[in-house]
Amino acid sequence: MAQFFTAGEIAKAAIEIESRGQEFYLRVAAKAKKPETQDFFKFFAGEEAKHRKLFEDLAKRLGPVELPAWSTNEEYAEYLAALLDSHALFSGEYAEKLMSEAEDEAAAVRMAMSFEKDTILFFNEMRELVPDAEKGFVQHCIDEERSHLRQLRGRLQRG
Repeated sequence: MAQFFTAGEIAKAAIEIESRGQEFYLRVAAKAKKPETQDFFKFFAGEEAKHRKLFEDLAKRLGPVELPAWSTNEEYAEYLAALLDSHALFSGEYAEKLMSEAEDEAAAVRMAMSFEKDTILFFNEMRELVPDAEKGFVQHCIDEERSHLRQLRGRLQRG
C-alpha cells in the first residue's frame, strides 16, 4: 500500500538529523582534552543547532511533496527511509557504539565526516521534493554541510 508523506515530514527528518548531529558534537566536545578541540566541536554543534531551527521553520511552510517523475510515492518513501536508516547517525546501536568509542579526535572527525556526507545526500534528495521557492534554502544548507565536510577534512589532515 502506498504511503502518503509530506515535505513537512521530510523536513522533520532533517530536523532529527541536525539534532543528532548537535548531540554528537556536544558529546565529543565534552570528551576533548584540549580547549582548542572542544571549541572546534562546539562550533559544529552550533552549526547543527542553527540548521535545526531553519528546518523547523521550513517544516511549517511546506505542504505535499512533488515526487520525481521516475518514482511512485511508495518507491520514493522507501528510498528516503533507506537513506535515513543508513545515515551514520541513525544506525542504531552501531551509531551509539561509534559515538562512545570516539575517544580520540581523529576518530570523532572521521565519524563526523561520515554523517556530514550522509546529510548532504539526504538534503540533495530533499531539495528535489520541496517547492521551487524553498530549493534555494535547502541548497544553502547543502553548501554549508559541504563546507563542514571540508573543514573536518582539513582538521584530520592537520592531525
